[in-house]
Order: sequence, then structure tokens, then C-alpha cells
Amino acid sequence: MKDLILVRHAKSSWRDPSLDDHSRPLNKRGKRDAPEMGVRLARRGYAPDLLISSSAVRALETARTIAEKLDYPQSRIRVEKLLYLAGVDVLLEVVRGVASTVETLILFGHNPGFTDLSNLLGPRDIFNMPTCGVLHLRFDTATWNAIGQVAGEEVLYDFPKRVQK
Repeated sequence: MKDLILVRHAKSSWRDPSLDDHSRPLNKRGKRDAPEMGVRLARRGYAPDLLISSSAVRALETARTIAEKLDYPQSRIRVEKLLYLAGVDVLLEVVRGVASTVETLILFGHNPGFTDLSNLLGPRDIFNMPTCGVLHLRFDTATWNAIGQVAGEEVLYDFPKRVQK
């Protein structure tokens, strides 16, 4: 089994117009939501083998915050420039390139690519993956190379505004 968890970056700031898109940090809401989602994942016992983040500041801040809540060493977060605003083909290329020894992978990135990938791999139609939204899909396969050829089973779909039960 392979577990793929997609996390869209938390809400980012547009306050400083001099910053390019890649350099935008999290805003107040993003700094609140990222730790909350990390806590939710920790409560469910998530223990990823690998975290890969877009190189964009907002994605990397989200990844670092959630890693902290999961007791995942921030120094082991792999930063992947290809994930910045990547489409489905690039996202699949990154996922398929992960070593077979990794069982649970968390990707941190952006829309529209994450919504498109969710709809391609998952059983439900997601109109728009919300900021700091989490989608966990499980695949009955031994290798990441098969992702996209085998259907994913939804394990969890959560986001900051979702009411917790």
C-alpha cells in the first residue's frame, strides 16, 4: 500500500506588493490554520516517511509547521522546485519518482494542480482544494510508479473550516 497525502499551502499574504508570487509568506489565517491541521493529523497518528514541499515560501512554511506537529524533522523536508505551480503531469512525475521504500508521502503545493490531481486520483470530485486542505489517498500498489494507473481510495479529506466530529 502507498499513502499519498496532498496538502495545499495555507492562506498566504498579499500585503507586500513588492514580493513576487514565489516569495509570499503565510498571512495571519494561514499561521493559524497550518498548526491546526498539523494537530489534526497528529491526533490521527500520521507518521509520514517523506515530506516534499514546493519551494514557494507559503508552501514551505506550511510544510515546516505541519512537520513540527508530526515530529518530522524539518531538515528532512525535501524542497522540490518543480512543485511550484505544477500541473498534473509534473506532480505525477514527482510522485512516481519516490523510492518504493517510502510508504507514506506528504506533498505540499498549490492549486490548480492539487485540485486537478485530487480529481484524477481520488474517488470524489473536488471543486477547489481549500487552502491548507488535506486529502489522503491510499493506493493498492507496491510502487509509486503505478500511481495514476491504479485508483486511490479516500482515507481523509479535511480542511480548516470543516467542522470536527
